[in-house]
Amino acid sequence: MNPYQKKRRWKFFLLIFAILIGIASVFYTDSFVKKMEREEANQFQLWVKITERSMLLYDNDNFTSVVEDVRENTKMPVIVVNNDGTILSSSGLDSTKTWYPDNDKLVYDSLYFVRELSMMKKQHLPVMMNIMGQQKLAYYKDSFILTQLRYFPYIQMGVIFLFLLTAYAAFSSARRDEQDHVWVGLAKETAHQLGTPISSLMAWTELMKSKFDAEDDPLIAEMENDIKRLEIITDRFSKIGSKPILEDHTVYIVISDFIRYFKVRTSDKVKFSISGDEQVRAMLNIPLFDWVIENLLKNAANAIENEGSISINIIENLAKEQVFIDVTDSGKGIPRSKFDAVFQPGYTTRKRGWGLGLSLTKRIVENYHSGEIFVKDSELGKGTTFRIILKSSLTYEPTTA
Repeated sequence: MNPYQKKRRWKFFLLIFAILIGIASVFYTDSFVKKMEREEANQFQLWVKITERSMLLYDNDNFTSVVEDVRENTKMPVIVVNNDGTILSSSGLDSTKTWYPDNDKLVYDSLYFVRELSMMKKQHLPVMMNIMGQQKLAYYKDSFILTQLRYFPYIQMGVIFLFLLTAYAAFSSARRDEQDHVWVGLAKETAHQLGTPISSLMAWTELMKSKFDAEDDPLIAEMENDIKRLEIITDRFSKIGSKPILEDHTVYIVISDFIRYFKVRTSDKVKFSISGDEQVRAMLNIPLFDWVIENLLKNAANAIENEGSISINIIENLAKEQVFIDVTDSGKGIPRSKFDAVFQPGYTTRKRGWGLGLSLTKRIVENYHSGEIFVKDSELGKGTTFRIILKSSLTYEPTTA
């Protein structure tokens, strides 16, 4: 299992653990809410009984005062209505919504009490009251505390999720910045270290040509090509972390030049071909773009177990003013579920692979060339096609990497 897959597995386990904690919190709070609901229902039944008794003993001032104290201390929102729905009295509601005009008759804010009564009817069934021999209906609604408790676990989960998301984004950003600094430093140090042996190799080849009169020796010519290649690689590493300079180039010529170098260093069983529009132009940084093509061709060659072919097709999309570069191999293919994963750092199917090639390729295309790269198509046992999309030279607008 590669490091990226391990990282994803840990993220999955942590997510499941967080979900289980949230579910446990919801169930615990729900049991607590149900207990409070039962207690409030009992309080309401007690309120109804006390109210009925108070009407029977209305003339007893001592008892009435005790009853009123008990009723007021319950703080339960209650409305008592006639059978026709007319509001008779209320308790535990906003006292500013009632008033006494000059005739001392109690008046209710109709909209407020209609709204409250409608809410009570939705929450609980009414209880029949017997007041002075007449049947009345009493409604009540959940207390403010109970309502808060009912929504509390969801608010709590939302706050925790928001906190975790913010913390994860902050730590991920800090970790990426730290990794970028390490990789940039390592790349520049590598470029610096390669400079000395490359200079020595250049001097040794010149000495060999002069000492053995081998100006036209093909072996020395190939050695010089490899030294030039090392210079290009050094230049690549030195450019990491810096904004590269892009220049107008013919895409067909750039890719053809690299294939000419690459195919003599690959198995003869792999056949290369390039086709498409030979006049298409795009803004490119040659050392970095060659790196993109190199990584794609290396992966394609490694995917071909015996004999096979690698083809590159260049297409100009005039409508969108874009350049399409399709790299197709006849290798073993990629499962559709791995189309995105192949670009993640650490993903590789090779025993000795680092899993950085396609990750760097994606970064070079998207960050430095303002383009796109993705797996256009793949079929197991038949091959894979990667597509690079670049803006043509006329429409290119540089962006900060």
